[in-house]
Amino acid sequence: QVQLVESGGGLVQAGGSLRLSCAASGSIVKIKDMGWYRQAPGKERESVAVITKGGNTNYADSVKGRFTISRDNAKATVYLQMNNLKPEDTALYYCNVITTPWDYNYWGQGTQVTVSS
Repeated sequence: QVQLVESGGGLVQAGGSLRLSCAASGSIVKIKDMGWYRQAPGKERESVAVITKGGNTNYADSVKGRFTISRDNAKATVYLQMNNLKPEDTALYYCNVITTPWDYNYWGQGTQVTVSS
């Protein structure tokens, strides 16, 4: 079992920045991929950014050049630095980890990001 605790969401004006954090506990030695997803009202949950244990990253086209994902394996924590935020980035952001050996998914409770125009 893995437990995830997110922090760092909030209200920011367009063009501003926020940094999300997600700390994992429990069976952290089994964690391989860590990532962030988001879900806006009336929309499906979508992948924002993913980082492998080796540091390879993948971003949604809509956030490339503005968001940066990173992780601290020693602390079992993943971060999402969000710059130049836009109103369309407003959503509930969820932390996600995938564990070995069965690719089991764990989700955080979500942290709200609201960007005003």
